[in-house]
Order: sequence, then C-alpha cells, then structure tokens
Amino acid sequence: MTPVELSRTVLHAVRRAVDDGELSVTVPERAVVTEPGPGGCGDFATTIALQLARPAGRPPQRVAEILRNRLVEADGIRDVVVTGPGFLNISLDEDADPVAGLVREIREQGVRYGYGDALAGQVLALRVPYEVRAEVVADAVVRLVGTQGGRATVEHGAPVNLRPVPAPEDPAPLGPDAAQWALLHPAAHDRPRITADHLVQREGNPLFRVRYAHARVRSVSRNAARLGFTAEPGPLVSPAESGPLVPSPLSFDAESGPLVPSPLSFDAESGPLVPSPLSFDAESGPLVPSPLSFDAESGPLVPSPLSFDAESGPLVPPPSSFDAQPALLAPPSPFTAEPAPLAPLAPPSPSRAAPGPLAARPHPPAGPHIGTAPHPGTTLAHTPHPDAAEVARPLLAPLADHPRILAAAATHRAPDRLARHLVTVADAVLPLLPFVLPLGEEKPSAAHRARLALAEAAGTVLAGGLSLLGIDAPEHL
Repeated sequence: MTPVELSRTVLHAVRRAVDDGELSVTVPERAVVTEPGPGGCGDFATTIALQLARPAGRPPQRVAEILRNRLVEADGIRDVVVTGPGFLNISLDEDADPVAGLVREIREQGVRYGYGDALAGQVLALRVPYEVRAEVVADAVVRLVGTQGGRATVEHGAPVNLRPVPAPEDPAPLGPDAAQWALLHPAAHDRPRITADHLVQREGNPLFRVRYAHARVRSVSRNAARLGFTAEPGPLVSPAESGPLVPSPLSFDAESGPLVPSPLSFDAESGPLVPSPLSFDAESGPLVPSPLSFDAESGPLVPSPLSFDAESGPLVPPPSSFDAQPALLAPPSPFTAEPAPLAPLAPPSPSRAAPGPLAARPHPPAGPHIGTAPHPGTTLAHTPHPDAAEVARPLLAPLADHPRILAAAATHRAPDRLARHLVTVADAVLPLLPFVLPLGEEKPSAAHRARLALAEAAGTVLAGGLSLLGIDAPEHL
C-alpha cells in the first residue's frame, strides 16, 4: 500500500462514516498522510480527525475513534492507534511494504508521476503584464496546469490576474537555468534576487543542491550498472543479505578463529579495545595489536602510540596522547580469559634486558571482514546496515507528497511551491546515496537494488520537477 493508496483508504473511511450518519461533514478532497511525529507510532499518521472535528461539532478524539473503527477493517492495515489530541497512527501489514509500493508507482509513471485530474476540463486565462518575471511564471503555470488535466492560456491585457513582484534587473546574464530558478523559486509576493549566488556550486545554493542531487543519482545508477546490478523495489534492509558492518570492540569468528581489529581504543565497561594493525608473535601464537608495549608491573597492554626508552626500560608515552602517570594505564583485557582457540597473551620474559614491541609479521587472513567495523557486542557475522532504513525514511514523505504539491502549485498558480519541494527532495536523497553501492568486498544484494530503486525514484521526481520549471536536469555536474 503506497501513501497515495493509504490516503484514499482514509477518505473512504470518512465517506463511510458520513454515509452511516456518524459524521455530518463534507468529505475533503484529500487526506494527508505523513510519517509519525514525536509521540506517534506505526508507519504513517494523519490529522484528518483534527481537520474534521470543528465541522463535525465533535471532539477530535471522538472523530478519531469513529474513523479508527473503519480503518482497522481495511485491507493492508494491521492496526490504528489514536494518540495526542486525535492523531491517527496507522501500522501497515508486514506484507504491505509502503516503500516498495511507492517506488514501483514512480517507476511505472516516470516523470509523469504526480499528474492528476484536479483541473480536468478547466481552461484558465492568465493575463500578465509585459514583464520578464510575469512571463516566466505564466509559462511555468501553463505546464503545471497541464499536469492536472487543465489548459491555460497567456494573454496581455487588463485586468491582470497574475502579477508577481517584478525582477529588479535583467536576469539574462545568469544564463537560462539560473535565471529561471531566480524568478520561480521565490513566492510571487517576494522580490527575487538577481545575483551571481545562483551560479555558485556550493551547498548554500538551492539550485545547485537540486541539480547536484539529480546528477549524483544518475552517477550512482551508472556505477551500479558497471557492478552488474540494476534497481529493483523491495526492502531497504534484508536480514538475509550482507551489509556493511558497524564498529565493534573485538569480535570472533567461530570458523576462522582470529580476532577482528577495531579502530576504537577503550570501552569503559569491557576494558581496553584492541586496535589495528595486527602482528603475530611466533612464541605465544595469538594476534597482538601492533605497535603495543607491556608494563611489567601492571601487566596490561597499552594502546599505541607509545615509545620505549632503551636505557630505563619503562614505557614513555608521547605528551600529546597519554599522561605518564601509571594510573591511566588500561586495566587488563577481559578477552584473554574467555575460552577460545587462541593462546593467552604472555608477558615478556624477566630475563630480557628491555621489553619492546613485538616484531611485525604478516598475520593470517581472518576472512573478508578484516578492516571492517562490527557492531559492539556482536560476533562476526553478515549483518544488514542498521542505518540505511533510517537514512531513507525522510525521503519517503516528500516523494509521497509530490502529487499533492503538483496539484497545489497548479491550482494556486504557484510554481515556487514546486521549486521548494524539489529542494526538500534533494536534501533528503543525498544522505541515502552513500548506502546504495556495495562497499569493499561486499556483493550487490537485494537491499542494494532496493536502495538504488528508491534513489532513482527520487531522481525521477527531481528531473520531472525541473522540467516543469523549464530547467535542465544534468546527467553530469
């Protein structure tokens, strides 16, 4: 069930309540569903009960309960919880993946995603003054009205019904794309800025962020093709698939046995962590982080960087990293006491004149996870990336809201709404892109294909929106 389908389901519940005489209201044209806010739960939330409470003459919570009783009976909905003053929090069935459904809908419709019939059969006559911004806005409105099944014409004459604040100077020196954006991005009642800021390729330039996000999506798609996989809607994180591992203090693989290094240094609960790179001692056998040193009095290994004084023997830590007080030496590692096929670490022999770091030797490979960072407290295993779904979550709402934005921009003759919406989509998709392609020795999985499909869906929305504004969507930037 996609957000659009869920919106229709909510409206159907309202219509049923009206038909049954429990609510006496006019059924709204649309019901907005978004991700739950603070204190909410489930997959989506809607404020339709708050919207209908005043016209129905009932408390919002009572309206929410009436709608809840009908929503829980709908196909694809597992549960509905009323929170706060009357928010409806909707949980979908496990089989009803809203992400996959939304991505499939965008892929099927392409750049026509969001087109509707809100203005079907209507003809709008736009009368504008002879001014460059009015002409540009009217041209964009004509395209937006066409997305909603209507038709618009542009005329010059009185009375004028579309008069945005004029541009202070000629925007032509900015070039076609930047000039279009400079005139369309501000609201009609705001004075546009005709400055070179629209040409700067920096994060502070909204036009650059939108076009850069589209170019990055296209680049990710090309690189995925080189790796031999394509986009396919599905779960963003699959337990059956391998994903990037997150940092762990120390992990053990029951098959290969060696310890997996971690870039971390110390855990207050479990003791000192073993840093990499590793070395191997031919006498004691186990892998020992290198360079390490040993304090003959306290026994525990002290993480590097350390240095050694050949005359006096004690460890001399660099002043920028460690305090020379012995109290800061790490406590003994608890990992040597646990049963494992590795021999315990042995302190240097008292007969040695001066202890020093073990000689660095190549250690046996510990499998494909060397150099990765497993999650604290976990064993070495194929674990899906825990952040991919969270990073993708902010992108779902603006993608699902795109049809409503297009309809509002066409109805209110406000292309600036679409321009600001594209900035929201761009800012939401950019954090997802680093999670799309496999990393290191990772193999492409179903989760990677699903993330690629979601990223391409966002790219489709960006390309379609820029086209409606008369701006080019570059493949390279």
